[in-house]
Amino acid sequence: MHPLICTRCGEWDGDPDAGGGEHLLRCASCGRTRPFLRLPLLCVTGPSGTGKSTVARELLGRLGQRFVVLEQDLLWVGGLRDPADDHRLFRSTWLRTAAMVQQSGRPVVLCGTVAPPELEHLPERALFAGVHYLALTCEPGVLTARLRARPAWRGWDEERIIETLEHQDWLRTEASRLRPPVTLLDTTGSAPGQTAAAVHRWAERLWPDGALEDAAAS
Repeated sequence: MHPLICTRCGEWDGDPDAGGGEHLLRCASCGRTRPFLRLPLLCVTGPSGTGKSTVARELLGRLGQRFVVLEQDLLWVGGLRDPADDHRLFRSTWLRTAAMVQQSGRPVVLCGTVAPPELEHLPERALFAGVHYLALTCEPGVLTARLRARPAWRGWDEERIIETLEHQDWLRTEASRLRPPVTLLDTTGSAPGQTAAAVHRWAERLWPDGALEDAAAS
């Protein structure tokens, strides 16, 4: 069942609320509350070339027992490539997917390029207790070299590389002013294992072992 469709009246609820509790949603049309496990969503973001895909593979072994690690590009298919409103269709689909995965009791770590302005205004944002962002960054010269070294089929021409560097500059400048703020992690001199260890520590601080039991008891 779509998490924004009420199971009682069948109406689409474009503005769900928590219904007075972390694990309830209330339908704006009929007022019915229904159980829904609202966990934090952890986004490992940053420009292409900063190591997100490599870190995602490393995190599977480190976090796989308590988190579900997903790579955003898994759903980058033709039907979701509409660029309207910062790829709203793609973003909304990922939020709904993550929210339903989290009904298993494990928070999702979503690895892919995303920023608060692209998620925070969406109706599906209400399906999470909070969204937290950790952005991987890299020294511009190193990032440029990494992108130029990619296979030709990936389409990394000079114009696209410049756009990526500009996005990183924006992210570094605005990170602390975004709502919620974005934590930055420079990966320039770090091996994949070191970066994955830092991401692991960040995730554990946000969702320590036993957090679900504590939330259920409160």
